[in-house]
Amino acid sequence: MRFQDLLAYKKSFELAMDIYSISKNFPSEEKYSLTDQIRRSSRSVSANIAEASRKRRYEKHFISKLTDSDAENAETQVWLEYSNACNYINKSDLEAFTAKSFEVGKLLNYMMNNPDKFL
Repeated sequence: MRFQDLLAYKKSFELAMDIYSISKNFPSEEKYSLTDQIRRSSRSVSANIAEASRKRRYEKHFISKLTDSDAENAETQVWLEYSNACNYINKSDLEAFTAKSFEVGKLLNYMMNNPDKFL
């Protein structure tokens, strides 16, 4: 199975690209802080899913990488909240991105709770 075919990967990649697009409008003084942080954490979700798929031969390693992905997903939610609090994204965007992030989290949790379906 290709990691690109996993629904969690597809959804997390889509969210990271949405965040990339909207973060282009963040102020230039945020370039090396909030903009960098939110882009890195959102991209790490799908990157860790890819790494997990390469470790699927070993259940504990597989779950560990998915846990890393879930942690990056949670971090992304924090940066989204900061983005809204700083008025860089509106409430509607925050809610839409957070809903997508929750969906990714549910998919990751399913994979962690049912590793045998992915090993």
